[in-house]
Amino acid sequence: MTRTLYSPVKPAAVVAEVRAGISKLLAGVLIGGLLLSSCAGMSYRQAVEPERPMPEQPFEGAPEAVAESVPEQPPEVLEVPEFPEAPEFPEAPEQPEWPTPEVPLYILGTGQVAPEALSGFLLSINPGAGEDFSVELARFYTEEAEIEGVNHDVAFAQMCLETGFLRYGNLVTADMNNFCGLGALGVEQRGERFTEPRIGVRAHIQHLKAYATEEPPQQELVDPRYRWVRYGSAPTIYGLAGTWAADKEYAEKIKSILERLYRFVYVVQKDD
Repeated sequence: MTRTLYSPVKPAAVVAEVRAGISKLLAGVLIGGLLLSSCAGMSYRQAVEPERPMPEQPFEGAPEAVAESVPEQPPEVLEVPEFPEAPEFPEAPEQPEWPTPEVPLYILGTGQVAPEALSGFLLSINPGAGEDFSVELARFYTEEAEIEGVNHDVAFAQMCLETGFLRYGNLVTADMNNFCGLGALGVEQRGERFTEPRIGVRAHIQHLKAYATEEPPQQELVDPRYRWVRYGSAPTIYGLAGTWAADKEYAEKIKSILERLYRFVYVVQKDD
């Protein structure tokens, strides 16, 4: 048979524990009541008292007080670095303005361009003309024109116009030594033929002189069409339009070639 053992309980200890529990209970009730009372007071004030607006302006005297409390700071001085001065570049030299002679309008006169420059101008436009032949041809024009008192610049420019800078391509061909289209009237009459270049140049100069003046040629006449000219009817290149050639712009075309010639001689070659 098993026996159950019970430990004896003292009555005084039980009473003390009961009293402690009652004290804790009363303390909790008291604290809870205080919290409820505080919350109720706050709710009442929020419901009854209106919300106070914040003042729009600061309190009087505040800015001055703040300003006095902040010490003045000296302005900060920034040091600007010194850059070296830009070097001075020398001015570009002025390009010289090469004077070009006025375009001659009269057929009689003295040319200004040397034979070498005349041939250089011709070759600059038509390199296929041949250097030796172009130099020789330019010399013939200066010599023959000087004898008759004709401006060789004008005669040479007319030759360039009539032959297409010695390219030909029309009725007259290179083997005819006809440098101004003398007698070239059509397919059945393609123009006059001359035995050598100098004679062909002489015939051109004589024919041109016949238009400019009534004076006869200084050398033996080689121009077969000299008698068909009304002597002295065209002292200027403008008189050749409609007479020497039917083209009304004939004189302007000669003038344009003269302008190109002088620009080549007095500007292009000088710059080079």
